[in-house]
Amino acid sequence: MEQARQHAAAGAGDPVISVLRAVSWAVDRMVSVGYGVVYDYIVARFQPYRDLHAEVVQLIESTVPPEAARRDVRVLDVACGPGAFTTVLAESGFDTVGIDAYDALVELAREKRRARHLANLSFRHADLARGNVFRDESFDRVVNIHSLYVQADAQRLLCEAFRVLKPGGQAVFVNFTRRVHLVDAFRDVRRRAGLRAAVTSLLWVLPNAAFEGMRRRTGPHYWEEQEFRTRLEQAGFQVRELRRTFFSGVSLLSWVEKESGPAETPAAGEGGL
Repeated sequence: MEQARQHAAAGAGDPVISVLRAVSWAVDRMVSVGYGVVYDYIVARFQPYRDLHAEVVQLIESTVPPEAARRDVRVLDVACGPGAFTTVLAESGFDTVGIDAYDALVELAREKRRARHLANLSFRHADLARGNVFRDESFDRVVNIHSLYVQADAQRLLCEAFRVLKPGGQAVFVNFTRRVHLVDAFRDVRRRAGLRAAVTSLLWVLPNAAFEGMRRRTGPHYWEEQEFRTRLEQAGFQVRELRRTFFSGVSLLSWVEKESGPAETPAAGEGGL
């Protein structure tokens, strides 16, 4: 409600603008909450998403020395949405912070934290790409799954992720290489795994297509391997691995590292791809 009042106040000089802004905020909030509920439903039932989450957690776990305590490893989940994956990280023992630009999704995520009584988990309403969200070198690991492609300034987000990561720290980014079209996805899964699997795939494809259609504001930034690698390197990262993943390889998973030695943080947008 506070944001609704802020939007209304911003157009206080013009009642029409005030109403339009309030309505816009309300619609955006409704879509966000709807997305959060649908996302939770999908993650619990759609095996490719569960596999992706397990793949990323396993990768994060593999970067922690056996003698290190996971509670001492601070992980940032960027654009965490309703917090499904962030919660998995916390339940794995990591000190985890999730952030998202949509406060309605953050509220849903906080409900998960309260329900599970996870003291090592917190959520914050914030947009990392705006800068100055966290101090330099605040996190040991950074994770971002399937949000780069809809960022207004994806390169700035990568640069900010580099800034908040400690030297020697590692990050995992997962981004789509293309849009998943309904008919193509259905045919592809049916050809590889049969009709039942194809029908099940609609559990993710249909809501994802609807959400993109309602909320896409920029881009989308679909990056193939070379462009993804170049952008990561321009942000300052060393690319350790880049591989296909999720739903017949529609996404690329990048495992990157911030060098331990002195390195100058690139300015956001440098390289201008």
